[in-house]
Amino acid sequence: MTSRRAGTIALAAAAVVLLALTLRIAVASLSPLLTVIGRDFEVPAAVVGLIGMAPPVAFALSGMVTPAIERRLSLERTVLIAAVVGATMLSLRAAAADAWSLLAATAGIFAAVGVGNVLLPTVVKKYFPERIGLMTTVYSTTMAVATFTPPLVAVPLADAVGWRGSFVTWAVVALAAVVPWIALSLRARASSADAVDEPRTAVLSRIVRVPQTWALVVTFGVNSAVAYAMFAWLPPLLIEVAGVDAAEAGGLLALFSFMGLPVSLLVPLLVARLGRTTPFYVVAVVGGLTGVVGLLVAPAAATVLWVVLIGIPPLMFPLALTLFGLRTRSHETAVALSGFVQSVGYGFAALMPLAIGVTHETTGGWTVGLCVLGGALLLVVPAAVIMTRRESVEAAWERRTGHAW
Repeated sequence: MTSRRAGTIALAAAAVVLLALTLRIAVASLSPLLTVIGRDFEVPAAVVGLIGMAPPVAFALSGMVTPAIERRLSLERTVLIAAVVGATMLSLRAAAADAWSLLAATAGIFAAVGVGNVLLPTVVKKYFPERIGLMTTVYSTTMAVATFTPPLVAVPLADAVGWRGSFVTWAVVALAAVVPWIALSLRARASSADAVDEPRTAVLSRIVRVPQTWALVVTFGVNSAVAYAMFAWLPPLLIEVAGVDAAEAGGLLALFSFMGLPVSLLVPLLVARLGRTTPFYVVAVVGGLTGVVGLLVAPAAATVLWVVLIGIPPLMFPLALTLFGLRTRSHETAVALSGFVQSVGYGFAALMPLAIGVTHETTGGWTVGLCVLGGALLLVVPAAVIMTRRESVEAAWERRTGHAW
C-alpha cells in the first residue's frame, strides 16, 4: 500500500467515525431538552408529535432522492454537503426563537442525517472493500454510543450552559465532522484512482425485481419499526402494565437503547466472518417475540428481561448495513440498494408508533399494540429464508433473468 493510499484510508476512517457520531447526536440530543426549552417558549403537543415523526419520514424521503444526488455530485461531495447542512442546521436549532423555527431546523437536520444514513454503507464499500464487517462495526458502534449518550448528558449540560449552549456543543461536534470530508472530497476529485463510473439508471429497476432487496426492506423496516415504537411508547407502556414509576421507565428506555451497543460490536464482524445470516434472524425474532409475550402475560414478573429481549431485534440494523456491502458487487448497486431499502423501510417504520398510539387510544390498553409489534416481527421469517441464499443482488438478477447485469 502506498503512503498516499494509506493516508486516504486513514482519512476515510476518521470521516466515517465523525459522521456516524454526528448522525445520531443530531437525532438524540433534542427530546431530553423539550421541557427545558418550554420554559423559554411554548412547544405545542402538535409540534412535539411532528418532531417525533420527523426522523423516519425524513429518512424515507432522503432514501428516495439521495442516489440521484450522488450520481450527479459524486459520493464524497454529496456526503460533504450533508455534513455541512447538518452542522448548519444544528447551529440554527440553537438559535430557534419559537417552536416552528425549532421544528424547521430539526427537519433540516433529519434530512441531512437521512443522506448520511444512505451513503455511509457505500463509503465503507468503496474505501474498505476488504474490511466491510470491521468498518461497519466501527461506525454502527459509534452510532449506538451516540444514541444513548446525549440523553444522559443533555440535561446536565443545559443546566450548566443553557439549552442553547447544549445545542451549540453538538453543533461543534458536527462541524468537526465536516473537516475530513472536505479533505476526502478534494482528494477523491484529484485522484483518478478514486473515480467511480457513472451509475446506470437501470440499476434501481433491476434491484426491485430481486427477492433479496425486499428481504432487506423487511429486515430494515421491522428493525426501525421496533426501535421507533419503543422510543415513542415504551415508558408509558411500562408505567401502565408493569407498574414502574417514571424514573424507572426512563432507565428501562435507556437500557433498551443500550442494547444497540453490543449488537453493533458483534453482528457486522460475525456476519462478515461466517457469511451466514440465519442465526442472527433467529435470535432477533425469537428474542423480540419472547419480550412481547412477556409484556403481554407477565409484565411485572421480569420487566428488565422483557425490555432486554425487545432490545434484541434492532440487531437487524447493523445486519442490514453490513449486507448492503456484502450482497452487492459495485458502488452504484450499493448506493441504489441502500437508498431504496432505507426509503421503504423507514416509511414502514413511521407507521408503527402511529399504529400503537391509535390502538391504545381506541382500546385503552396496550394488548393490541403489542400484538401488532409481534406480527411485524413475524414478517421477518420469510425474509430470513430468502437471505439464506448467499449471492449478490446482481447475481440474483442474472439468475432470474438469464441476462448479464
